[in-house]
Amino acid sequence: MARPIWTGTLSFGLLNVPVSLMPAERSVDLHFRMLDSRSNTPVRYERVNAETGEEVPWKDIVKAFEYKKGSYVVLQPEDIRSASPEGREAVEVETFVDAGAIGAEYFEKPYFLVPGKKAEKGYVLLRETLKRTGKIGIARVVIRTREYLSAVMPKGDGLLLMLLRYPQELVDASEYSIPEGKPADYRVTAKEIDMAEQLIESMSDAWQPDSFRDEFRERLRKVIEKRMKSKGVVVTPEEETAHENAATNVVDFMALLQQSLKSKRRTPARGGGEERPPRRAKAPRKSTKKTAAKKSTRKRGSG
Repeated sequence: MARPIWTGTLSFGLLNVPVSLMPAERSVDLHFRMLDSRSNTPVRYERVNAETGEEVPWKDIVKAFEYKKGSYVVLQPEDIRSASPEGREAVEVETFVDAGAIGAEYFEKPYFLVPGKKAEKGYVLLRETLKRTGKIGIARVVIRTREYLSAVMPKGDGLLLMLLRYPQELVDASEYSIPEGKPADYRVTAKEIDMAEQLIESMSDAWQPDSFRDEFRERLRKVIEKRMKSKGVVVTPEEETAHENAATNVVDFMALLQQSLKSKRRTPARGGGEERPPRRAKAPRKSTKKTAAKKSTRKRGSG
């Protein structure tokens, strides 16, 4: 069984549902290593100074942003930490939108939200309400030190958390030479469109994802397996440990729903489904960035 990415809470209104964030996809890529053909030994990547050609140890490597060709501003570890999101394991729904309102280009990567022990009621309540209303929840979630925009949507008996792309990550179609205007502008006739419709109709079928396979990868895998058998190689599968979910308390969902409707406020998701007062505004924190982070260094040589 796959291991959870993290175990935390899913919150909407004043309701907090303990959940585990689980992968909803598996990698089927074939990974290759580069070998020296003369000895079949692995070829390593080295961290090499562009000027001296000498290997650079990790302790001497710093991160820098190249703001123009050959010019950098060096960032200290505390600079990066100050911009990092809080490492809170929570999916906090901020709003609900129509399920069809989000374009396909925004969807990036799926995860499953799995309820903790005794948290099934709140989980099913949200799942069924989303199905009935045709809505999906828009939330923020922190995964491995980065904050993502995400959508919480029903998928069969489960709740799917889909990571979303931010608008600034998308390329506008106007940047490419895409044909605009009417079909007649490109000498596309009504008869051609009718025939194309008939062709599409004749090729139409129910969506059956299991009928589609990555045939190239399967053929390549067979070649690899044949090679392995010829060399007498034995592969043992890795064992993974199942992790149990944390328990939660019984919650008065009706009372919390009524209070959520009255206040229209969210509370920090801290577990257990308990009601908590609204968050107080935090005073702005003083910047801890070092002045050394503002200095730029000039890259020498051709790089």
